[in-house]
This record gives sequence, structure tokens and C-alpha cells, in this order.
Amino acid sequence: MRTAPQLIFCALGLCLALEGALWALFPDMMRRVMREFARKTPETLRHYGLLGLVLGLLLVALFR
Repeated sequence: MRTAPQLIFCALGLCLALEGALWALFPDMMRRVMREFARKTPETLRHYGLLGLVLGLLLVALFR
């Protein structure tokens, strides 16, 4: 059984690996996405962040 810090670092590593893969495979698309995010209002970005938080917690709860 893994300890909580081990699981947190494992999850962080997986997030970094997935994001790195996106940048490596689709650099032009990722630049376009980043430009679009830069144009969004702080409220919209906050909503996206909250949506990501909720979806992430649901995934963790479902697959834990």
C-alpha cells in the first residue's frame, strides 16, 4: 500500500507526463489553446478551473 505523499507525487507525475505529451505532440495546437485562454475573462477561467477540479475529484472517487 502506498502512502499519501507517494500517491500525490505519482498523480503529479502523471499530470506532468500527460501535459508534456500534449506539448510534444501538438505544439501549434497548444499555442492556440494558450492564446485563447489568455483572452478569457478571469471569471471564465475560474469556471474552467472549478469544472476541472470537480471532474478530477469525481475521477479520483470513481477509480479509487
